[in-house]
Amino acid sequence: MSDVSARVKELQQRGVRIVACTFVDLAGVTRVKCVPIGRLDRAAAHGVGISDLSAIYAIDDHITTTSVYDSPSGDMRLRPDVSAAVALHFADGWAWAPVDQYSQEGEHKPDCPRGFTQRAAAAAQRRGLGVRMAYEVEFTLLDAAGEPAHRGPGYGMRALTAHESLAMELVTALSAQGIEVEQFHPEYAPGQFEVSVTPLDPVAACDRLVLLRNTITRVAGRHDLTANFSPIVLPGEVGNGCHAHVSFSRDGANVLTGGDRPAGLTADGESLLAGILNRLPDMQAVLAPSVQSYERLQPQHWSGSFTAWGVENREAALRFCPGSASLRSTGANAEIKPIDGTANPYLVAGLLIMSALAGLASEEELPPPVRVDPATMSEADREAGQIYRLPPDLAAAIERAERSAFLSDAFGKQLFDDVVAVRRFELEHYGDAESDVLLDLGRRYG
Repeated sequence: MSDVSARVKELQQRGVRIVACTFVDLAGVTRVKCVPIGRLDRAAAHGVGISDLSAIYAIDDHITTTSVYDSPSGDMRLRPDVSAAVALHFADGWAWAPVDQYSQEGEHKPDCPRGFTQRAAAAAQRRGLGVRMAYEVEFTLLDAAGEPAHRGPGYGMRALTAHESLAMELVTALSAQGIEVEQFHPEYAPGQFEVSVTPLDPVAACDRLVLLRNTITRVAGRHDLTANFSPIVLPGEVGNGCHAHVSFSRDGANVLTGGDRPAGLTADGESLLAGILNRLPDMQAVLAPSVQSYERLQPQHWSGSFTAWGVENREAALRFCPGSASLRSTGANAEIKPIDGTANPYLVAGLLIMSALAGLASEEELPPPVRVDPATMSEADREAGQIYRLPPDLAAAIERAERSAFLSDAFGKQLFDDVVAVRRFELEHYGDAESDVLLDLGRRYG
């Protein structure tokens, strides 16, 4: 019996009858095709058909064009990764699986986001590096009237007490689905919560984010609440981020600790983080890809709007987390803050890896770490510290991306063109939209 057949049989024995097969498109929307369990092995081998134009859907389901995608003709094949399939809790008979996108000739499509993460992880492996990642998920719970499910206080026990049963169901469901929760708590803004999970390899970390958000949505619905992952849900309030934590190892040893470089970094660790920090402006149209992303990405909002790094500095775009002394050898990691839930997690993960590898190849060094809020520094001091404002809006972020040799080389022509086309379409249609229109669009993410 093949591995696929054995896994299908295992799912059947658990009562699975239908599998939701998902991918995240370039607009940050999770799209789905469903396969009866008896057809899952065939789908894994040959794929499920969907229009090629699915690669360039916009947030509102309109379709843009590129030099490759310029007609309604063409079909791609979605191949579920059966090894990553998970039986869903609180959804009797259902399982979930991520897909890879293939051509009808059986070739992995160059603009498959999951394939991009796979290529980036393989590039790190060729350099002798292991990569571990995890996403923090912030979300806002709203009631049927669109009001926040709690009014704080931030991180307050009162806010949690009102939703203890939801929290218990969520952690239970995640555990049953193989997702290990590190923390769950009310966050700063009204109705806002955060879930942190343990790190995995990059592809699995992205897969798990998709499943995590789906589970949050499902459990919230059981309590007559809606979960919103948009960067701005309530005007005037702090928005939702989707910060990525990343660590690198060589021969099993964490290279972000135990060295003689700043903050205890090794020479390789410093170059890896410098590579990410130096390329954040180029990547911003991918990390914060929506119009509303830039309402969140503001100075003095703990969103990381300047190209600064610092040890546990929550205003820095790259927050270095050495971890407690007892866990430092394995726990040291970097948090990348200017990311929100409108981003495609696979593109984010791949770019963080590729930018780190570029820094390593060039033996780049970090500027001095920053201990203060960069917004409080003078322009002269920021200039001296190589601290610059990230693109302040989507238009500026797209323009920076279009000029980026790093981005075009990392993505390859077809994926690069797709990303720019979708971003340009959404800017043209929603760059001047009223806040209520943007808030309505925000319900689509995740």
